[in-house]
Amino acid sequence: MAGIINDSGSVHTDRTNTDPDFSSTTVPDSARMSKGSLTMAWWALFSAMFWLVVTATLAINYGARNAIAGMMASVICYGLINGLIARYAIETGQSVGLFSRRVFGRAGELLATLIFFSTAIYYGVFEGSVIALAIQHQFPGLELWHAYLFVVLYSVPLVFGGVGQWLDKLNGVLLPFYILGLVAVLGFALKEYGYSNAWLSMGPQGDQLDSRWLNCFCYFMGIWIMMMYTWDYARFGKREDRKYHTRFNFGIPFYVCTFMVNGLIGVFLASTIPTGGEVSESSIVFAILKLMGFWGLLFIWVSQTRINTANFQLATVNLQAFATGVTGVTLPKVLVAIAVGIIVFAVMLTDVFSFILSALAYQGIFVVAWVSIALVYILITPLSQNGDELETPANPHSGLVAWTSASVVGILLLNSDSGFSAWSAPVTAILAAIVFYLLRFNTFAKPMADGIADAD
Repeated sequence: MAGIINDSGSVHTDRTNTDPDFSSTTVPDSARMSKGSLTMAWWALFSAMFWLVVTATLAINYGARNAIAGMMASVICYGLINGLIARYAIETGQSVGLFSRRVFGRAGELLATLIFFSTAIYYGVFEGSVIALAIQHQFPGLELWHAYLFVVLYSVPLVFGGVGQWLDKLNGVLLPFYILGLVAVLGFALKEYGYSNAWLSMGPQGDQLDSRWLNCFCYFMGIWIMMMYTWDYARFGKREDRKYHTRFNFGIPFYVCTFMVNGLIGVFLASTIPTGGEVSESSIVFAILKLMGFWGLLFIWVSQTRINTANFQLATVNLQAFATGVTGVTLPKVLVAIAVGIIVFAVMLTDVFSFILSALAYQGIFVVAWVSIALVYILITPLSQNGDELETPANPHSGLVAWTSASVVGILLLNSDSGFSAWSAPVTAILAAIVFYLLRFNTFAKPMADGIADAD
């Protein structure tokens, strides 16, 4: 069904659309997925070396108890926020791009999809590079760029179909192997090095719980891109399954597994297995390969292939939506997926990791502001039983002003030499929510938004 989007962000569909992902249209009831299929597709994000590394890195810098406390607070925060987002996405069938058009206008839609697809590409580069490094390490006669090319060549075709056409089945098959791999890694580590409670005291003053747990919590805010990931997957859920999806599939239980299980195992492995230097995705990978050999390579392949189905899928769909917004033409998904693969491979070949991390930090500020505004809008805007909004769409200028102004403040804090740089994400979130609420819903501030609209 092809979609025609009007200026308010609502979508009309007909039966000529061949886009299985509905990149520029709402997802109709006929295209919604069963609970099991959507769960298997979404839980691709449960497995990634990144989840093993992030908490271990925080434990090294802030102490194990603080890292674990920050992680637990993030589990609750992520679960509650993504539950709200999942419910709204299921009710409306809107993508991140369509919702952004309603709240932020056409410019906001383009900015949101640009940030989304570029961030997904960056994560695809990271996770794909992990597989390539593991392959090259296990087969040293192979040049690294050959491993990069191999990863891209098999990753791109995986996303040619829609979320419910192939990705759910692939990830459903691979999920048990990831779980078995985690158990095997723990077993090999315990057999080789034994068990010690030292991992619970890892890092500076690791056995103490103090205010540094807030620094760990703020670090997890830097990956709120997961909220956008949630949105574009949840919109495929059936309305009758929304309680299951909001409470379990996209809620706290998912983050208990993704953050807590992976995070605790990561801290234990980083404390137990000698990595020969700074803890990173590559150092953990090399340690696993040394410990398990070829079986370790298979575990890493399963882990990274699963997470990269999500990265490549969302990069492709949002690049497709971005291109449609710019040109008015919906490009074939296969063509866009190939373009994503070419970009990923090109980035892999260049020495860009030093500034990719900085780019992700900047984009993280924009994402945090977007999520904060989306939550205010979701909590205050009522929906009818069929998912339509019951009031006039928001003045797009109020959303865009709140988003950009809060993001500018956040970036200034991020680049400041003071101790406030660590608090850039929460300050951005709070400021974005307040400014948006005042401009959109407070009658005293309405003339300011109207003045901006008249001047446009």
